Amino acid sequence: MSNIFPSKRIHSIEDARNLARKRMPRMMFDFVDGASGDEKLCENNSKALDQIRLQPRVLRNVEKRKINKSFLGSEYDQPFGFAPMGMCNLTWPGADVMLAQESVNNNVPICVSMASSTSLEKMYDLSKGNCWLQLYNFQDEEFLMELLDRGHQKGYKVAILTVDVPIQFRRAKDNKNGFTVPFNLGPKQFFDFASHPLWSISTLLYGIPKPMNYETSKRGNKFNRGESRGSTDWNTLKRVREKWKGKLIIKGVMSPEDAIKIKEEGADAIQVSNHGGRQLDSATASIEALPLIRNSLGKDFPIIFDSGIRGGSDIVRALALGADFTMVGRPLMYGIGADGAKGLKRIVDIIKEEVSTALGLVGLNDIKDISSDIIAERFIREFKY
Repeated sequence: MSNIFPSKRIHSIEDARNLARKRMPRMMFDFVDGASGDEKLCENNSKALDQIRLQPRVLRNVEKRKINKSFLGSEYDQPFGFAPMGMCNLTWPGADVMLAQESVNNNVPICVSMASSTSLEKMYDLSKGNCWLQLYNFQDEEFLMELLDRGHQKGYKVAILTVDVPIQFRRAKDNKNGFTVPFNLGPKQFFDFASHPLWSISTLLYGIPKPMNYETSKRGNKFNRGESRGSTDWNTLKRVREKWKGKLIIKGVMSPEDAIKIKEEGADAIQVSNHGGRQLDSATASIEALPLIRNSLGKDFPIIFDSGIRGGSDIVRALALGADFTMVGRPLMYGIGADGAKGLKRIVDIIKEEVSTALGLVGLNDIKDISSDIIAERFIREFKY
């Protein structure tokens, strides 16, 4: 797969999204593309990022640019990783393998979801150890602890505890399409799959995706997408911190007050995120919370940013507003849905090129030199930290 050439059908992330919409069953595309409630928060995430204007600079030698980034003691070739996404093989058969291979090719971390359609052990091998383990706490906390044990035994050094889904917000498209795991096939779903024979036949040949960390659990836990995580609290964090001796990231933080307390509880990093607009639909855009949280934590505490990133300039904006690292999600799935491994490679290449180009156009050679100084003057008062 390392010899795969990038797709020639894709020239932008929007191209990939449009192609994926045509190529994937409606149910699966909406699962990837959809958000909570009226879905405006997902749109607002991108709009808020776009409202931040950068200041071009000229007559600076920017011929040699470096976009590699150090984070939590590791050096990565890019300032972004692959966000945790459950059941990626629903987008296209073998999506997990494609993502793992691209993480190796680009030396970026891939976050392995608790609901991954490939086991955490296999993903570790596929990514050559270049992966982080993401978890939720459901009603059975012992299952969470089992996965932490499995991660430690396999060699994972970083764990992510996602804390912004105590209750899952209504996702109208999934409800309308009858999306369930495992599938509940009725006439509507059958027609949807029959109308997309390439996806359907490939999925049958590859194997119907299952949440493999559950399937391989010694406790016999079964995946229930709607199960409440409402019992997760500060004591949960204390127990996870005590259990996990590696680096611990807390994902889904939007409040400066929460961020300060999480730091005090011993987390190694915070991920500013509103779950890509898939939770509280009336929340603020993630980028608007970022500088507030950076101010509250001080300049040195590690912060990751996600939600709304649709290109390299968005990554540069997030770094300018206080992030140390970023995560990309939906664009990767659009690429895979549009053209498989070739589509994924093309999307990653586009984002890398845009990061490097934006860096040069604001007059910098090294991504480590990005600060709020590159934000255009009229936006400084609102966003500068």
